[in-house]
Amino acid sequence: MVGYGLYVDQARPFLPANAIIQASGMTKELERAGLALDLALQGQKVAVVSGGDAGVYAMAGAVFELAAARQLNLGQKIGQLSIQVIPGIPALIAGAALLGAPLTHDFCAISLSDRLTPWPVIEKRLDLASQAGLVVALYNPKSHGRDWQLAKAAEILGRNLAPRTPVGIASRCGREGQKTSLTDLGRLALQEVDMQTLVIVGNANTFVYQGYMITPRGYADKYAVKG
Repeated sequence: MVGYGLYVDQARPFLPANAIIQASGMTKELERAGLALDLALQGQKVAVVSGGDAGVYAMAGAVFELAAARQLNLGQKIGQLSIQVIPGIPALIAGAALLGAPLTHDFCAISLSDRLTPWPVIEKRLDLASQAGLVVALYNPKSHGRDWQLAKAAEILGRNLAPRTPVGIASRCGREGQKTSLTDLGRLALQEVDMQTLVIVGNANTFVYQGYMITPRGYADKYAVKG
């Protein structure tokens, strides 16, 4: 098994006793992907572990990008490398389930990490997403080295959304220390978040009912639903 140390530790109870574990730290994604490919090409059966879903801001992309850069043959035949992506539950799905029903209309996911994506690109996506009326799920809202991006994101979204727009915050979904809270866009910058926190910013129609965050699909209006 190859992976980030935190996720490897969470997977340890499910590993066979003879498993070989290669754990590494943050920003080592390409090194992990390269090691996994090298071991697989040597005939080993390798598992690359990610948090949430491997294809959502996670290791599936690094593995496939590196395989393509190396021009490796991917397939089932002898001499080819077989890669299988096992689906998981991404943070935006787990977080939405804990918060209520914030993603039942059109939405998008945007990472606030500018380590691989230039901040001006992130700013443009935030602005256009709020103009389009999309619910926005924010990944990687804050880290030790990035402490200003969430406040800036709230400012950008606030150009097109009211300060009272509901915001849901979900941390460590499905793990020890799981917690959720509700706030609004005007107070988002004051919230305590970290890299294991998902922030869901509603659209103009999102509302809170008895502690649940709800983005209506439009059923009540279309079918004249009454209480």
